[in-house]
Amino acid sequence: MKNNRKTAIRLFFAIDCLASGGKERRLVELMKTLRSDPEIDFELVIMSNDIHYGEVFDLGININYIIRKKRKDLSAFRELYKICKRYKPDIIHCWDSMTAVYCAPVCKLLNIKYVNGMVIDAPAKKKLQYKPWLRARFVFPFADLIIGNSKAGLIAYNAPSVKSVVIYNGFNFNRINNIRSAQEVRTELNINTEFIVGMVATYSEFKDYPTYFKAAQLLLGRRNDITFLAIGKNTDSELSRGHIDENLLEHFRLLGKKSDIESYINILDIGVLATFTEGISNSILEYMALGKPVVATAGGGTNEIVKDQGTGFLVGSSDPEELAGKISILLDDSKLRTRMGQNGKDRIHDTFSIETMTEKYLSEYKKLLSN
Repeated sequence: MKNNRKTAIRLFFAIDCLASGGKERRLVELMKTLRSDPEIDFELVIMSNDIHYGEVFDLGININYIIRKKRKDLSAFRELYKICKRYKPDIIHCWDSMTAVYCAPVCKLLNIKYVNGMVIDAPAKKKLQYKPWLRARFVFPFADLIIGNSKAGLIAYNAPSVKSVVIYNGFNFNRINNIRSAQEVRTELNINTEFIVGMVATYSEFKDYPTYFKAAQLLLGRRNDITFLAIGKNTDSELSRGHIDENLLEHFRLLGKKSDIESYINILDIGVLATFTEGISNSILEYMALGKPVVATAGGGTNEIVKDQGTGFLVGSSDPEELAGKISILLDDSKLRTRMGQNGKDRIHDTFSIETMTEKYLSEYKKLLSN
């Protein structure tokens, strides 16, 4: 439904989908917070019917769908142009590399400020083989402002510093107001072990589940008091299951995609993120916000959120022995787990809150328009 409020800033957000993921969560939380600001009006365009965050329908905003008929669908440019000409936004803010390509020419044709928000990771691969990095070379010159969610990401993408800024992901603490009890979730998952360790991430080439599963099995070779969770899209697939010795499967819960993620993280003793490349991980934000110590692969934006030996441990890439060792240290020291967990929670409150994130976005939007 169209909003008739008198507004100072008209925003147009563009994203490929609202599937379960970090950038999707960040956009939804930003929109939920902006909705209460009488000076802001916004619309959304989605280029997919894949919507995991159903709360977007409760915002009372216009949601425009541009579904591509084929991979390179030139009609999508025309549809986006028509929508923007009708809505007349002050700013178009794209959230991924695909919408960045579609939005760039539309912004130039209609003289709309163009905010590029596609820097959400810190790629370590050969850049000519990585499509988002190649797309960045095309669209960055068009951008009035480039927002990355980590310093490492902006550096990896060679974003021009004169028009680039870091805005960290923000966690909305309202998300943990109605989580289920730990015992209820333990009962649902039939977990009776003393400890629970978990990794929340999509099973994909960018997340190092093989290392996580190897570390878990190394630990289970020494002790039998741990259950390991894997939560995220495709973690319940045969490919995921294939990494685990059948004799040890009783110590794993491969849960796939879950909507009530905070309740599952709440039962963890330790949150793990083994990865190859990362911006600012929403999973790590969630672990820390819920007071869980973190063991994560060093590199990229992870170094900007996890304080090694303060809020958890940073480990080398694809090193299951080191990962298992750090998990073991934490399992054997309840005081250390508590201290690191509290340090992490304090860090989210101080630096990575949804309020801080929203204030910084609004500041950058206003600065861009004033210029």
